[in-house]
Amino acid sequence: MRSFGIRTILVALLATASASSVAYADSGTVRISVLKGGWFIGASGGSGTLTFHGRRYPLSIGGLSAGLVFGASQTYLNGTVTNIRSPSDVAGVYGAGGAGAAVGRGVSAIVLSNEKGAILTMQGRQTGLMVNADLSGLAISLR
Repeated sequence: MRSFGIRTILVALLATASASSVAYADSGTVRISVLKGGWFIGASGGSGTLTFHGRRYPLSIGGLSAGLVFGASQTYLNGTVTNIRSPSDVAGVYGAGGAGAAVGRGVSAIVLSNEKGAILTMQGRQTGLMVNADLSGLAISLR
């Protein structure tokens, strides 16, 4: 009977510990500016800011895309990053496949995740001339 009580307490402690680690995941806001250009193979680069717990962290953005890529565009995005525990969780490689076109001005929205489980949900505006149907990778790092 005593061992059953000890096992029950251990299971309860384990459940509490795992629930608190899931609940510990936090969120922040992200603003980025990305310049993209290409002809079949595209490249992108830019910068941004992560705001997490009232502090700002500068970001560097770089990426490649392959498929149908034609033109150049400037995109300004802002949104949230969720499921992070520290600013370094935002850093990583984000992959996406998509298609789109921008002539002049347009709107853009995207949801991406990285290998650490961080989820970026962003929207914004895009300017330029760009037609794409491609697979792309976006690398974000803290500066």
